[in-house]
Amino acid sequence: MIRIGTGLSESASSMAAGVEAARQARSELGGAPVDLAFVFLSQAHLEHAGEAFEAVREELSPRRLLGCVAQGVAARGRELEEGPGVAVWAGSLPGAEIETFHASASAGEERVEIDGFPELGEPSLVALLVDPFTFPAGLLLERLGEENPGLPIVGGIAVGGPGPGRQALAMDSELHTEGAVGAILSGIRVETVVSQGCAPIGHESVVTQAEGNIVFELAGRPALERLREEIEELSPAQQALAARGLLAGLVIDENKPEYGRGDFLIRGLLGADEATGALAVGDELRVGQTLKFHVRDADTADDDLREALAELRAAGNPAGALLFTCNGRGTNMFPEPDHDVRAVGEAVGERSVAGFFCGGEIGPVGGRPFLHGFTATMAVFLDG
Repeated sequence: MIRIGTGLSESASSMAAGVEAARQARSELGGAPVDLAFVFLSQAHLEHAGEAFEAVREELSPRRLLGCVAQGVAARGRELEEGPGVAVWAGSLPGAEIETFHASASAGEERVEIDGFPELGEPSLVALLVDPFTFPAGLLLERLGEENPGLPIVGGIAVGGPGPGRQALAMDSELHTEGAVGAILSGIRVETVVSQGCAPIGHESVVTQAEGNIVFELAGRPALERLREEIEELSPAQQALAARGLLAGLVIDENKPEYGRGDFLIRGLLGADEATGALAVGDELRVGQTLKFHVRDADTADDDLREALAELRAAGNPAGALLFTCNGRGTNMFPEPDHDVRAVGEAVGERSVAGFFCGGEIGPVGGRPFLHGFTATMAVFLDG
């Protein structure tokens, strides 16, 4: 039987916070051994991160452990977006094979080389915690998407401080200030969930002229002209949402007969050129790709997350979840605090969810792994 427990401490002492959060997590396990532990620290604990990690190891004696420093942490129905915070996730995962690793990047003769990332078989889950200043997460995900279609990978960009060297990544008993740490799990059931928090508007259009991240034509017409027509056809309520910010949804798998939630990769609209009628999108586009504009607000983000979680009920009995939510969500998006961790807790159990606020979230869309923004990505562990 899979058992997952979490703990959360606001103590200003890194060691005391690690002990408190670890003991809370252990109390949920009924004496079961800890096979895998995650420790998420707020930036207030960066200087003494090693003390917090060591305190958790001593309390839980986990077979494997990963940890990082982030802008905020979440557990037990609460999101600590500022101030000291330590969140601990502890899983007793019978039958699971678990391999942890530390990966680093270096400049090769022809391309960036990634060292330390292990060979993948058919894992149940890959969890990845990344330092943004020293590791090219997007490049790794692009390569993984080409080599391992359908890879179940989740994680996040952990911003420990304002520049390189301001991070503490834990892998078992090791402590690193750069790169990425991760875990590969096999032999158990895990579902990955990506909630991009958007609602589609208007009609789908095929990209008919593009270069790099610039789309010049949609359906044979200037892209900006096409966008303006779409907005004019919206209801007043939708126009109000569009005025707050528009996004581009790019179809991942063009072979599907129709597209719904989870079929679009959401990217920002970065600008428009009145002279050429071109739009700049936050990703590269290709001719023949289908694009649909989207909007995002608190209501659409809430609906999308709850719809994604509702689909889990058909998959099995959730025992707990790891949550990676954008630092642009929380009270920056929702009128009430603790939104994402509470919503996930309602689906899988409040005391079995922990995670952190990311500077970019990792998760699969359309069977390929991507780096996202303003999303909530999850690994949901199923029992039975």
